[in-house]
Amino acid sequence: MLEIPKEELMKKTGSIFKLAVLAAKRTAQLNDGRKPKTEPGEFKKNQAIALKEIAEGKIHFSEKNRG
Repeated sequence: MLEIPKEELMKKTGSIFKLAVLAAKRTAQLNDGRKPKTEPGEFKKNQAIALKEIAEGKIHFSEKNRG
């Protein structure tokens, strides 16, 4: 079984909440037919591909200022 270290993911996002939101949004995009920004390799599920993209720094969390 392939694993992406949680520590790597947390370094990229800064919080578990941001990680969950980012992974969910990216997974939805992949489910809608967007192309992966990384080679899926042995990862088959879109959730795993989204996490791999985050770990590789290819997907970023951006906070919009709504002032």
